[in-house]
Parts: sequence; structure tokens; C-alpha cells
Amino acid sequence: MKIGMVSDSLGHLPFEEMLDTAAAVGIQGIEINAANWTSAPHIDRIGLLTDEVARGRFLRAFEARGLELIALNANGNQLHPLEGEEQSAALYETIRLAGALGLDTVVLMSGLPAGGPEDRTPNWIISSWPPETSRILKWQWEEKLLPYWHDLAAFAQSQGVTKLCVEIHGNQLVYNVPALLKLRQAIGPVVGANLDPSHLMWMGADPLAAVDALGDAILHCHAKDTYLNAPRMALTSRLENGSLTNIPARSWSYITLGLGHGTEWWGEFCYRLRMVGYDGWLSIEHEDVLLSRVEGLRRSVDVLRAAAPSEPSDFKLQDF
Repeated sequence: MKIGMVSDSLGHLPFEEMLDTAAAVGIQGIEINAANWTSAPHIDRIGLLTDEVARGRFLRAFEARGLELIALNANGNQLHPLEGEEQSAALYETIRLAGALGLDTVVLMSGLPAGGPEDRTPNWIISSWPPETSRILKWQWEEKLLPYWHDLAAFAQSQGVTKLCVEIHGNQLVYNVPALLKLRQAIGPVVGANLDPSHLMWMGADPLAAVDALGDAILHCHAKDTYLNAPRMALTSRLENGSLTNIPARSWSYITLGLGHGTEWWGEFCYRLRMVGYDGWLSIEHEDVLLSRVEGLRRSVDVLRAAAPSEPSDFKLQDF
């Protein structure tokens, strides 16, 4: 496995300084945040789409530092009832750009539509009661999600993008393993998981069980940890809507690798990934508000170096 990084982890740094810093702490590849829920400080999406010379210069900046360009990231809500059209256009541009850069991987969310044709806000259904929730969910999948994804997958493959890595995430239609597998079965193997264990942690699922269940549907991995604040969780549950920056008041928070779950846990996570055949990137996404971004990144790299296998197996039983 190789250790990568989501570029917004160092979003405060200019492009080349971001690359220098990443290389200095041991990062091997970069996943560039390109559209939607990002200011995209490290990429000019439209400029690169229209300028082949600029694309060459962009790629050489990685090569000069011994870094790989892993993927483009367009996380957002392309099914939003008001903002979806704009976000969808940015996602399609990101896929076109990935193809132009020779990338086969785009990271994204499934999207979350409204609860009905007249609604103006997304509606995340997480309960089967009252009865209208089941009708809402059926409408969201059949009228919005699946038609959109059939078109998106066909377009991605026409651009040479063969991995649409869906982040299993709260406030999205695909927020758990069964939903990811349902979407993959309906659309095809171009759709798979971007498995970020931190999201499953706060929702109460087991990332290790998720690895086993997803198997070859895992196309990409984010490396992010979650701190579970037991005293607050006992009062408020894990359904947390408080400020992301007020850590003591929250039941859970994203945290630097190793501070929520230790190196032993991350070692088992990586080993189980290899057991199901995943030997790809572990892309660190630093969102710990209490540590500096460079320190958090450096500590996370240290955890993954200790936890993740980096060489292919050469074991062979002896003949005797």
C-alpha cells in the first residue's frame, strides 16, 4: 500500500509549497480536491481543461518531487434540489479533466436529493417511521439517484475514468455498506467505495466488517480517524449537529490518525484490506482542528508507516 494525501489537508499552502511539504513528511501521492465542497486552492480546473501545456506543467510538478497524482476529488451534492445543477456541472468537468490528465479515478459522493418534487432542501432518511419515510426513500432512489448515476457512469467511462469512488458518508443516500453495494449492483463495477473508516466510526458501524463485506468493491481509501467522546455521546448519542470546532462539546470529532484508534487498530484495518485484495492508496484526510495541519499529517504518516504493508508478499511454502 502507498501513503497519499487529500490536498485540502494542506489547503493553507500554495500549490508547490503543498507538494514540497507533502513530500518532506513522507507522502507518496496526492489526491487533488478539484470541485464543489472545496475552494480548490491547488488546481485551476477550467484552465487545465482548455490548456494542454498547462496540464503538462501541472503533472511535471508532481514528477519533479517523486510524487504521484492519485485522483481528483469532487465531493459535493450533485443531486441538491437547488444547487445540484451547478455542482453536477463541476463534477462532469472534473471527470473530463481526470481523463485529460490520464487519471482513471475520481472521488465523489453519491448525492442526496430532496424528499419530493416540490422540496427545496435535501432530505436524509435514516428511519423507517413514520410511514412516509419509505415512500421518500423509494422516490429518491428510483426517480433521482439511479437515473443520474446511469448517465454519470456512462460519461465517466467515455472519458477513461473507470473508478468512481463513492465516499460512504452521512447526509448522502449512500451512507452505509448495503447502500453502496445496491448502487454498484445497479450501475456496474465502475462504481465502488471510497472507504473512509472515520465516517463508519461515528455512525456506529464497524469499518473492519465493512472491509470484509465490500471486498473488491473497495476502489480507494481515505485515512481519517474519529474520536468518540463517551460522556457527551451518553447524553446526545452519535447524532451530532454541534459546531465542528467545539471538540469538548461534541459526541464525536475527526482527529489525527492514531489519536482516536491506535496503531494496532490501523494495522488490523490495513491487513484486512490486503486480505480482500486491496493494495492501493491510503489517502490521509487531515481534519483535526486541535493540531497543526503539518503536525497532524506527519503523525498520520508515522501511523500508516507502522500499520500498512508496503511490499508485495513473497512467502512460499517449502517443498519437502
